[in-house]
Amino acid sequence: MSEAESVSLDLLDRKTVRTRARNIVIASVLVAAAFGGVVGLFAGGTGFAIAAAIVGVPLLLLALVESRKTLSLRDGQVIARALGTRVVSLKEADRLDLFVTDLRGARTVNLLVGGPPKGKAISVSLAMYAGTGGRELGIYALRRLADTLAASSDTRALVLSQLIVEQLRSEARGDAAPQRPLYVLASAAPQGRVAQRLNPDAVSRFVAELGR
Repeated sequence: MSEAESVSLDLLDRKTVRTRARNIVIASVLVAAAFGGVVGLFAGGTGFAIAAAIVGVPLLLLALVESRKTLSLRDGQVIARALGTRVVSLKEADRLDLFVTDLRGARTVNLLVGGPPKGKAISVSLAMYAGTGGRELGIYALRRLADTLAASSDTRALVLSQLIVEQLRSEARGDAAPQRPLYVLASAAPQGRVAQRLNPDAVSRFVAELGR
Protein backbone atom coordinates (compact mmCIF):
# COMPACT_ATOMS: atom_id res chain seq x y z
CA MET A 1 0.00 0.00 0.00
CA SER A 2 1.38 3.43 -0.94
CA GLU A 3 1.79 6.26 1.54
CA ALA A 4 -1.11 8.18 0.00
CA GLU A 5 -3.61 5.39 0.63
CA SER A 6 -5.78 5.50 3.73
CA VAL A 7 -5.36 3.21 6.75
CA SER A 8 -8.14 2.92 9.33
CA LEU A 9 -7.19 3.89 12.89
CA ASP A 10 -10.53 2.84 14.42
CA LEU A 11 -9.97 0.64 17.46
CA LEU A 12 -13.61 -0.44 17.69
CA ASP A 13 -15.64 -1.99 14.87
CA ARG A 14 -18.73 -0.19 13.58
CA LYS A 15 -21.16 -2.55 15.35
CA THR A 16 -19.56 -1.80 18.72
CA VAL A 17 -19.54 1.91 17.98
CA ARG A 18 -23.24 1.88 17.10
CA THR A 19 -24.02 -0.06 20.28
CA ARG A 20 -22.15 2.47 22.39
CA ALA A 21 -23.93 5.34 20.66
CA ARG A 22 -27.30 3.69 21.29
CA ASN A 23 -26.44 3.30 24.97
CA ILE A 24 -25.56 7.00 25.15
CA VAL A 25 -28.94 7.85 23.60
CA ILE A 26 -30.79 5.69 26.15
CA ALA A 27 -28.80 7.18 29.03
CA SER A 28 -29.35 10.73 27.78
CA VAL A 29 -33.12 10.23 27.57
CA LEU A 30 -33.27 8.78 31.09
CA VAL A 31 -31.06 11.49 32.60
CA ALA A 32 -32.88 14.29 30.79
CA ALA A 33 -36.28 12.94 31.88
CA ALA A 34 -35.15 12.59 35.49
CA PHE A 35 -33.66 16.08 35.63
CA GLY A 36 -36.64 17.58 33.82
CA GLY A 37 -38.99 15.82 36.21
CA VAL A 38 -37.31 17.38 39.23
CA VAL A 39 -37.43 20.86 37.70
CA GLY A 40 -40.98 20.27 36.49
CA LEU A 41 -42.17 19.81 40.07
CA PHE A 42 -41.45 23.48 40.66
CA ALA A 43 -41.70 25.04 37.19
CA GLY A 44 -44.39 22.97 35.51
CA GLY A 45 -44.38 21.54 32.00
CA THR A 46 -42.37 24.38 30.49
CA GLY A 47 -39.67 23.97 33.09
CA PHE A 48 -39.61 20.23 32.46
CA ALA A 49 -39.15 20.71 28.70
CA ILE A 50 -36.41 23.34 29.06
CA ALA A 51 -34.47 21.39 31.69
CA ALA A 52 -34.74 18.14 29.75
CA ALA A 53 -33.51 19.86 26.59
CA ILE A 54 -30.56 21.49 28.37
CA VAL A 55 -29.39 18.12 29.68
CA GLY A 56 -30.46 15.85 26.85
CA VAL A 57 -29.44 17.73 23.70
CA PRO A 58 -25.67 17.78 24.40
CA LEU A 59 -25.76 14.06 25.22
CA LEU A 60 -27.68 13.29 22.05
CA LEU A 61 -25.14 15.29 20.03
CA LEU A 62 -22.39 13.27 21.71
CA ALA A 63 -24.11 10.05 20.63
CA LEU A 64 -24.40 11.35 17.07
CA VAL A 65 -20.71 12.26 16.97
CA GLU A 66 -19.70 8.88 18.40
CA SER A 67 -21.81 6.99 15.87
CA ARG A 68 -20.26 8.81 12.91
CA LYS A 69 -16.66 9.23 14.07
CA THR A 70 -13.93 7.53 12.05
CA LEU A 71 -10.15 7.89 12.20
CA SER A 72 -7.65 7.23 9.46
CA LEU A 73 -4.01 7.80 8.53
CA ARG A 74 -3.33 9.10 5.04
CA ASP A 75 -0.19 10.64 3.58
CA GLY A 76 1.27 11.27 7.04
CA GLN A 77 -1.92 12.92 8.34
CA VAL A 78 -4.33 11.72 11.00
CA ILE A 79 -7.88 12.46 9.83
CA ALA A 80 -10.93 12.44 12.12
CA ARG A 81 -14.38 12.56 10.54
CA ALA A 82 -17.66 12.96 12.40
CA LEU A 83 -19.95 15.96 11.92
CA GLY A 84 -16.95 17.67 10.32
CA THR A 85 -13.34 16.84 9.54
CA ARG A 86 -10.18 17.49 11.56
CA VAL A 87 -6.69 16.91 10.21
CA VAL A 88 -3.32 16.83 11.98
CA SER A 89 0.00 16.27 10.25
CA LEU A 90 1.64 13.54 12.30
CA LYS A 91 5.09 14.40 10.93
CA GLU A 92 4.72 18.03 12.04
CA ALA A 93 2.74 17.56 15.24
CA ASP A 94 3.81 19.83 18.10
CA ARG A 95 1.76 17.92 20.66
CA LEU A 96 2.38 14.20 21.19
CA ASP A 97 1.09 12.76 24.45
CA LEU A 98 0.00 9.40 25.78
CA PHE A 99 -3.17 9.38 27.87
CA VAL A 100 -4.80 6.54 29.78
CA THR A 101 -8.55 6.66 30.31
CA ASP A 102 -10.23 4.46 32.89
CA LEU A 103 -13.96 3.90 32.36
CA ARG A 104 -16.16 1.07 33.62
CA GLY A 105 -13.21 -1.19 34.35
CA ALA A 106 -11.59 -0.76 30.92
CA ARG A 107 -8.35 1.13 30.45
CA THR A 108 -7.57 2.69 27.08
CA VAL A 109 -4.18 3.94 25.92
CA ASN A 110 -4.65 6.98 23.69
CA LEU A 111 -2.17 8.90 21.54
CA LEU A 112 -3.12 12.58 21.48
CA VAL A 113 -1.66 14.41 18.47
CA GLY A 114 -2.03 18.11 17.80
CA GLY A 115 -0.60 20.75 15.52
CA PRO A 116 -0.53 21.82 11.86
CA PRO A 117 -2.21 22.53 9.59
CA LYS A 118 -4.90 24.17 11.77
CA GLY A 119 -3.75 23.59 15.33
CA LYS A 120 -6.37 20.91 16.00
CA ALA A 121 -5.98 17.88 18.29
CA ILE A 122 -7.06 14.29 17.66
CA SER A 123 -7.03 11.32 20.04
CA VAL A 124 -6.12 7.92 18.60
CA SER A 125 -6.95 4.89 20.75
CA LEU A 126 -4.08 2.38 20.51
CA ALA A 127 -5.39 -0.32 22.83
CA MET A 128 -8.14 -1.06 25.34
CA TYR A 129 -7.70 -3.57 28.16
CA ALA A 130 -10.01 -5.09 30.74
CA GLY A 131 -8.73 -7.79 33.06
CA THR A 132 -6.09 -9.85 31.26
CA GLY A 133 -7.42 -9.26 27.75
CA GLY A 134 -8.59 -6.52 25.49
CA ARG A 135 -8.51 -5.03 22.04
CA GLU A 136 -5.55 -3.51 20.19
CA LEU A 137 -5.26 -1.48 17.02
CA GLY A 138 -4.47 -3.68 14.02
CA ILE A 139 -0.91 -4.71 13.21
CA TYR A 140 -0.78 -2.84 9.92
CA ALA A 141 -2.25 0.34 11.41
CA LEU A 142 0.31 0.26 14.24
CA ARG A 143 3.12 -0.36 11.75
CA ARG A 144 2.10 2.63 9.66
CA LEU A 145 1.81 4.82 12.76
CA ALA A 146 5.29 3.76 13.87
CA ASP A 147 6.76 4.45 10.43
CA THR A 148 5.15 7.90 10.21
CA LEU A 149 6.31 8.87 13.69
CA ALA A 150 9.83 7.64 12.90
CA ALA A 151 9.95 10.08 9.96
CA SER A 152 9.64 13.02 12.37
CA SER A 153 12.62 14.86 13.81
CA ASP A 154 10.82 15.25 17.16
CA THR A 155 12.37 13.14 19.92
CA ARG A 156 8.94 12.44 21.40
CA ALA A 157 7.77 11.02 18.08
CA LEU A 158 10.79 8.73 17.90
CA VAL A 159 10.12 7.43 21.41
CA LEU A 160 6.47 6.73 20.57
CA SER A 161 7.50 5.05 17.33
CA GLN A 162 9.83 2.74 19.24
CA LEU A 163 7.10 2.00 21.79
CA ILE A 164 4.76 0.87 19.02
CA VAL A 165 7.54 -1.21 17.44
CA GLU A 166 8.12 -2.96 20.78
CA GLN A 167 4.36 -3.59 21.03
CA LEU A 168 4.43 -5.23 17.60
CA ARG A 169 7.46 -7.32 18.53
CA SER A 170 5.72 -8.48 21.70
CA GLU A 171 2.66 -9.50 19.71
CA ALA A 172 4.85 -11.30 17.15
CA ARG A 173 6.46 -13.31 19.97
CA GLY A 174 3.01 -14.41 21.06
CA ASP A 175 3.17 -12.63 24.42
CA ALA A 176 -0.05 -12.56 26.40
CA ALA A 177 -1.71 -9.14 26.79
CA PRO A 178 -0.27 -8.47 30.30
CA GLN A 179 3.25 -8.82 28.87
CA ARG A 180 2.79 -6.27 26.11
CA PRO A 181 4.13 -2.71 26.51
CA LEU A 182 0.82 -0.89 26.06
CA TYR A 183 -0.84 -3.12 28.67
CA VAL A 184 1.99 -2.43 31.12
CA LEU A 185 1.62 1.31 30.61
CA ALA A 186 -2.15 1.12 31.03
CA SER A 187 -1.94 -0.90 34.23
CA ALA A 188 0.82 1.30 35.71
CA ALA A 189 -1.31 4.45 35.55
CA PRO A 190 -2.67 5.41 39.00
CA GLN A 191 -6.28 4.54 39.72
CA GLY A 192 -9.02 7.00 40.54
CA ARG A 193 -8.74 9.24 37.47
CA VAL A 194 -10.93 9.13 34.40
CA ALA A 195 -8.13 10.45 32.17
CA GLN A 196 -4.47 11.04 32.90
CA ARG A 197 -1.46 12.07 30.86
CA LEU A 198 1.56 9.82 31.12
CA ASN A 199 4.78 11.61 31.99
CA PRO A 200 6.89 11.80 28.78
CA ASP A 201 10.16 11.23 30.68
CA ALA A 202 8.72 8.13 32.36
CA VAL A 203 7.54 6.84 28.97
CA SER A 204 11.03 7.45 27.51
CA ARG A 205 12.67 5.49 30.33
CA PHE A 206 10.15 2.69 29.92
CA VAL A 207 10.83 2.45 26.19
CA ALA A 208 14.58 2.52 26.74
CA GLU A 209 14.27 -0.44 29.12
CA LEU A 210 12.24 -2.36 26.55
CA GLY A 211 15.04 -2.05 24.00
CA ARG A 212 17.66 -3.63 26.24
